[in-house]
Amino acid sequence: MRKTVLTTLILIVFINAALSAQTSESDQAYIKAMSTQDPTEKAQLLKEWLKANAGKGNQYEKYAYAELCVFPYPGKTPEELTEYGEKALALGGLDDFTQSRVMITTATIYSQRGQNLEKAKAYSQQVIQTAKSNKDKDSAGASAAQWNHFMGIAYYTNGIALEKGRDPRGSLESYINSYNILKDPQIANDLKRVGKNLYDFKFYKDAEKAFAITATALRDYPSIYLYAKTLHRNGKKDDALKYYKQAYSMQKSGDVSYNIGIILAANAEKNPSDAPEAINYLLEASFLSPANSQKAMQLAESLYFNHNKELRYNEIVKEIQKMTKDLEDLTADYNKRFGEKKEEDLTDTDKRMMKIMEDDIETLQKSIEELVVKQQAALDKFKKLIDDTKKRLGK
Repeated sequence: MRKTVLTTLILIVFINAALSAQTSESDQAYIKAMSTQDPTEKAQLLKEWLKANAGKGNQYEKYAYAELCVFPYPGKTPEELTEYGEKALALGGLDDFTQSRVMITTATIYSQRGQNLEKAKAYSQQVIQTAKSNKDKDSAGASAAQWNHFMGIAYYTNGIALEKGRDPRGSLESYINSYNILKDPQIANDLKRVGKNLYDFKFYKDAEKAFAITATALRDYPSIYLYAKTLHRNGKKDDALKYYKQAYSMQKSGDVSYNIGIILAANAEKNPSDAPEAINYLLEASFLSPANSQKAMQLAESLYFNHNKELRYNEIVKEIQKMTKDLEDLTADYNKRFGEKKEEDLTDTDKRMMKIMEDDIETLQKSIEELVVKQQAALDKFKKLIDDTKKRLGK
């Protein structure tokens, strides 16, 4: 009996020693793989380790999958990364730092490819919450700057997923949060695209938020022009005027000059000093904007003559119209009375009346001619402005 028990004890010790050696060998293989500097070799060793140890409850399995998800090695495919990432997350127990890296990588691939968008949003939002919770903790596995960076990336992947899911207003807020953290010009470009979509859908207040960033971050013509348009649409005419002028200094556009002109023309009603500038922009619009050419010219002409009251242009036009009507009536009356009569048929009274009417007709004609000269002088001054505009534009 004693011999049997002793043999059994020896067997148990032998088995435990063998298991201990096996576990130690597995751990050493994992450590070797993780310590390897060559990316290709590291990936290969980790894959071999998983082939031998996956599904056996090894404590490092989840980290091996996580490393293959986030580690940049040659030849990796998006499908591989998401597969490794999902396996790491499914096993659970990852520390916050590693889990956030895996979730960001997986969410980025899903969102960029337009796949599993709900999962991409869920992962992104979880990273955002984790980063918010940990960024002020010293022992959370990463510095505050790293957690802030994670948060910025997570907002960005969430924005992509929302945009791919046809939620431009939701993506706008995520992109704005991401840009405010990362200050990445690429995000500003994404904001410009989303802002344009929002503008086209007539969500002008939302579009203004997007272009407020892109106009400052990118400083390109489309961003500045679109920002001016959204401000204009939202009734912020003074701010719109500032950015319209900035856009026009970068690129002479008929639409921009027309918008500047109509804002200044409206301002001129209370502040006449704005009229000359408004006229210049409207005249330029008449040559640069085929769609608004006629309206711009008419508004410029009306503003010019209303502003330059010393020319009395409108009064002269009215006087010419009235005198022309009087002349037509007088001529018609003259023809009615004397048009069919021969001279020998005229009485002395007829001759005196005819002479009076002829003098009145001549007086009216001279008065009209004098007014036409004054009218032409005023028109010549306006025409001079048109000619100056042509020269300025090289027309």
